[in-house]
Amino acid sequence: MWIPLVTVALGLAVLTWSADRFVNAAAATASRTGLSAMLIGMTVVALGTSAPEMVVALFAALDGLPNLAIGNALGSNIANIGLVLGATALARPIPVPFSLVRRELPLLLGATGITGYALGNGILGHFDGLILLIMMVFSVWWLIRADTPDTSPISEIPDMTVKSALSWLVITLLLLSLSSRALVWGASELARGLGISELVIGLTVVAVGTSLPELAACVASAVKRHHDLAIGNVIGSNLFNLLTVLPIPALVAPGAPDPDAAGRDYRVMLLLTLALAALLLWQRQGRLGRPIGVALLLSYAAYLAWLGISGRAT
Repeated sequence: MWIPLVTVALGLAVLTWSADRFVNAAAATASRTGLSAMLIGMTVVALGTSAPEMVVALFAALDGLPNLAIGNALGSNIANIGLVLGATALARPIPVPFSLVRRELPLLLGATGITGYALGNGILGHFDGLILLIMMVFSVWWLIRADTPDTSPISEIPDMTVKSALSWLVITLLLLSLSSRALVWGASELARGLGISELVIGLTVVAVGTSLPELAACVASAVKRHHDLAIGNVIGSNLFNLLTVLPIPALVAPGAPDPDAAGRDYRVMLLLTLALAALLLWQRQGRLGRPIGVALLLSYAAYLAWLGISGRAT
């Protein structure tokens, strides 16, 4: 048991350190290149912290386990809203920029709708994967086209050149992915040693474990008052999970998705996404405070308890 314990401790330490440096490099990149912090959060940070989901999806699909990849994408989105955004709002209230409601939120709602069609038509196949990827290309184009550089400086910008900032982005992205995978392995071994079902391990460890980079990056962003990075990362990561992670099993191992994934888990993700949209519209020009953070965390805990009682994994 000591090897998994050491792995979890080291993975957590590296994850925390690399997330802090990753946010610094992302903020520096935004400042030095003239792009807004929101766009950086929606693309570089979001894609980077979605890397574990993409790796899991690829290897699961190659191993003939597409439902694991599908469940990981949906479960990570549920964790991002309930756990990541809830913990971030609890750490520090998050301002809601109007641009987020006007530009990024419709993209996430559209991607969520397309995902529902892809999962609900009985076969997650090549056509569905291509549609999701086309939506991804459109989303990136739209974000770049609609982006306007920030007129006010971001606080605590590190003194980095563009080359140095991009180098740190690559290095810390690699460390984020490796440390999250180490945490997943260590926690899995501990759970098996304690006699916990592998189905429950898949739900609690894989889905939560691959969301740890989002959690670390968002909390670090909020503490450093890079609020656009924090909330933009959650929206962007969910967008990337649906439009880049889900196409992997569709293209590599097409087939019928698990009915629970297409029904129960998609519906929970849809409900949380719509709840997030309602909160952002309601709090427009306001902020997501600690009571909302508590509510999101409780909703995620209730979801885990429900799945734990049913004895089924995402």
